[in-house]
Amino acid sequence: MDEEIALRQLEELKKCSGNMRLAAEKWDSEFQTLISIILSARTLDETTIKVGTKLFEEYPDTKSLAKADIEDIKQIINSINFFENKSKYIIECSKILEKEYNGNPPHDLDKLIQLSGVGRKTANVFLSEVGSSGIGVDTHVQYISQRLGWTKNSKPEKIEDDLKMLFSKENWNKINSSLVRFGKTHTNRSVKDKILEKIKEVK
Repeated sequence: MDEEIALRQLEELKKCSGNMRLAAEKWDSEFQTLISIILSARTLDETTIKVGTKLFEEYPDTKSLAKADIEDIKQIINSINFFENKSKYIIECSKILEKEYNGNPPHDLDKLIQLSGVGRKTANVFLSEVGSSGIGVDTHVQYISQRLGWTKNSKPEKIEDDLKMLFSKENWNKINSSLVRFGKTHTNRSVKDKILEKIKEVK
C-alpha cells in the first residue's frame, strides 16, 4: 500500500458518505470544540450536538463553565452517556484551561492529554479539527483501516502510527472525519463491508 492508492480510497469513502455534522464540527470556539469532543465519547453525535448547543448557551466559555454548579451541568447533559463523570471532567478541564491557558486549549498533544477528560483520541480529534495535525483512532477508524489494509494492528496507538506512516502529515486531518462519517452513514455491517471491498479494489 502506498499513499497515492490510500488517498484514492479515501476519496471513494467520502463519495459514499453522507454530509451529517459530526460532534467536533462547527462550534464557535476551540474551547467548545474540545468540550463537545469530551462529551461525545460513547454518545451519538446528534445527541452531543443537541446537548452541547444547550450547554454553551448557558456556559459559552471557560470562565463561566469553570464556575458552574455541577448539579446544573448534570441536569443539562444528562442524556449524554456517563454524564456524571463528564460533568466533573468538563468543569475541571475548564478550570485548568482558564488558569493555565487563558481559556484557550493548547495545540499540543502532551499538554492536551493532561487535561481532565482528555485522552489521546480526544486530543487528536481536537487537533485535527482546529487545523493542527492529528489522527484520532476510534472504532470507525480502526475497523475501516483494517478492512482496507491500511493497518494490521488492533491497538489504537499502533493504528495511529501506521496511518501516520502511510499518509503524509498534510493529510492526517482528513482521516478521522472521513472514516467516521462513512461509518455513521453505513450502519449495516454487511452493506458497509460490501462497499469497503469495492473500495479496497481501487488502485
